[in-house]
Order: sequence, then C-alpha cells, then structure tokens
Amino acid sequence: MANKEIIHVIDDEPIIHEVLGKLLTSEGYDVEISSNGKEALNKHLHQSFDIVLLDLMMPGISGIDVLKKIKKIDPFSIVIIITAFASIESAISAMKVGAYDYIQKPFKHDDLLLTIKRAIEHRQLQEENLRLKDELKKKYSFENIIGKSKLVKNLFETIKASAPTRSTILLQGESGTGKELVARAIHQNSNRTDFAFIVVNSGSLPPDLLESHLFGHVKGAFTGATSEKKGLFIAADKGTIFFDEISSLNMETQAKLLRVIQEREFMKLGGTKTIKVNVRVIVATNSDLEKLIEQKKFREDLFYRLNVIKIELPPLRERKEDIPLLVKHFLDVYSKENNKEILSVTEDVMEILENYDWPGNIRELENLIERSVVLSKSKYINRKSLPPFLLTTQERGKYIFSTNNPSPLKQQMKTFQEKAITEALKKAKGVQKKAAFSLGIKPTTLNEMLKRLNIDVNNISK
Repeated sequence: MANKEIIHVIDDEPIIHEVLGKLLTSEGYDVEISSNGKEALNKHLHQSFDIVLLDLMMPGISGIDVLKKIKKIDPFSIVIIITAFASIESAISAMKVGAYDYIQKPFKHDDLLLTIKRAIEHRQLQEENLRLKDELKKKYSFENIIGKSKLVKNLFETIKASAPTRSTILLQGESGTGKELVARAIHQNSNRTDFAFIVVNSGSLPPDLLESHLFGHVKGAFTGATSEKKGLFIAADKGTIFFDEISSLNMETQAKLLRVIQEREFMKLGGTKTIKVNVRVIVATNSDLEKLIEQKKFREDLFYRLNVIKIELPPLRERKEDIPLLVKHFLDVYSKENNKEILSVTEDVMEILENYDWPGNIRELENLIERSVVLSKSKYINRKSLPPFLLTTQERGKYIFSTNNPSPLKQQMKTFQEKAITEALKKAKGVQKKAAFSLGIKPTTLNEMLKRLNIDVNNISK
C-alpha cells in the first residue's frame, strides 16, 4: 500500500483546523496542524511534509517569514498560500519568494483539493527529476572511468582538473575509447550540470542541414524553411555542446564555430540578429588534426581554439591491465540488465581477452561481454560463449606468437591480423560486412582495423 501524503496546515484559526482536518483526512491524506509560525518551523526541523497549506495573516511570525524559513530548511517544499481577498498582493509576493500557488478564502473544497492534487503531481515530478539527475551523476561520475593503469590514473586527474573550468576541451582517441563518456563526465561534474548536454554527430548530416541544426534558421531562409527554428546552440545555452568527430566539419562551418567560441555569439541562417550564448564546447576526434591542417582540410585558428585542454584517451591495447576491471564492470551491468547471475569469466577466457588487440577498444569489449552474457548458460563465461574469431585468434596464436619467432610481439600480432583479415575479405569477395561477420566482429571494428593496419581493400583479389 502506498504511503499517504502528509499535509501540514499552518493557520491560527481553530475553525480552519477542523474544516481542513476533516476534509483532507476524508480524502486519504495524513494531516498535521500548527497554530503559529514558531510551532510550524519547529516541526519542519524534525519532519518532512509533502504539502504545506500556509495562512499569511498570523500573529507572531508572519506567513511570508515562515515561508522563507521553510524554503531555507527544505528548498523543495511545496507551499500553497491561504489568503483573504484583501491580501492577494501579499500572496503574489509569496509566490515570488517560492510559494507554489495560492487559494483565496473562503475557498471551495473542490478548488482546494484540485490545487493540492496538482501540487502533489508537481512534487512527484520534481522528485523524479532529482532521481534522474542523481542517476546521471552516478552513471557519468569519474568513478565510471574504470581502470588502475598509470594511463587511466593520469587521464582521471586531467579530467578532474578540467571539469570545473569553462575551457574548450579536445578529446583525442581511437573509436571506442570512450570519448563521449569522458565528455559527459566533464559536463556532469561542472557547474553546468543542471543545463543541457547536447551531442552533435558532425558527419551525419549535409553541411547546410548541419548548420541549420546548429544555429537555427529564420522563416524563408531556404526552400522548405516554412517556420523559424531554434538551433542546438540555443538549446545548449548555459550547458555543454559536444561535437563527435570534429574533423568532418567543412571549412565554412568551422569558421562559424570559431566565431561562436571566440565571440560567444552567432546568427541564425538567413537572420540578421546576433544571438549571445554561454556554451562550453567539447570536441572529439580520432583523426590527426595537425595533419589535416597541412592538407588544408582543417582551420589552424580553430585548432588552437579547440586545443586549450587536450585529453588523449589511450587505446585498450595500451592498458591491458585494465581489462579484468572492465570485464567485471560490464558483467555486472549486463547480468543485471538480462536478469542473470554471471559471476566471472573462466581463466582461459580471461587469458584470451588479455591477449587480444581490441581494435574496437572498450566499445568492442563491452559488446563482446554483452553477447557472452546473453549466450552463457552457466554462471561463468566460458569459451563456448566467445565469438569464433577470438578462438581462432588464440589457436593460430599458438603458432604465430612463439618465443622462437624473432619478430617483436607487436609485429607478430600485426602480421596475424593482416593475414586473418585478408583471408576473410578474399572469401567474402571483398564484401566488408560479410568479412566482418565471418571474423565475429562488427563492420565498424573491421573498418577501424583496415585503417590502422593500412590494408588497401582494392588490392585484395576478389
């Protein structure tokens, strides 16, 4: 059975105590009565109330002062003012101080009950928002940047130091290293946490459409612009805007972004009015921006504006001591999500995971653990739950990765990966999606490996 809402009636008239006590009790509420401000405030110090009905005209401490002190004790208190017609102005003043609403004496029972019902719904919404914010804080807290390696500890310290500032941040790292997670952690631990965090997938839209999304447009700015539109920069005001893969912006959009960062202002497409915004910009890339500057594909002045604080996210292959911690974390997450009790992975599986090169980085590991949890029929992830690609890697590795082989380990791994991918592409007649499926990896992971290993698909015979 749900708990009853507790309503605190603060009024000096005994007749109000009797009327409201009977009315509210009959509606299923618990009622607490106070005859003056001093008595009421003492109760608020020791008890929480869902709704407060407060008379403004009381002897001793005035209703306005009682309201102010209640809001100081509990800023989220929902206070409804009860007032006579002669003091309507005082009731309006009380709302400016923080009262939710007011109701005029003599009041109709139905009107009062409707106001209380709306106030309770407002409080529930307020509590739900607080709960969601708390969950976001936990999800994107620094503690969720998992690892014990020196690289992760250094990363953690840099993020922690940069979060409270307003500086622009450049996140550099391969796909799957957790750039958006870091950006969200920075936002959630800054003084902008109560405002929006907007993600811009820079390469997913044509330039004109992207600019319309970013800056908005006025009616008639282009064919099809039948109404005015607010852009993402307006939506992100006082908050954070995160550009995922900043290198995909064209030069014209880069120039406009530079102006927003420098001047904190912009104009809508087709507009003439300058709009001021207070937005923190965080950008991410897996490209070499300095190389793109040499190729005249990225603005040097924008790069220096973005590169105020640069945070390098290490690939998983350079922090393999963090793999057991990450595995445990993802096991906990996906066991709970799938209503399973998966305790751990077997020793041989952990060995396979630690020896794999993880071209898709943390994202690839997370996807693999989710898959394994879903497929596992026991409390431990064993070899049967792993994709064929990883098992093939291990078996071939017994031959390739040998101490009798004079090549360094990294070179041996590179050679094996090149051979496995080339064979898969040949069998798939050059169809990357089909090759990725046969290797047991995602097409995006295969694409990342092709780039990193510098494999030219066109040179592979079909």
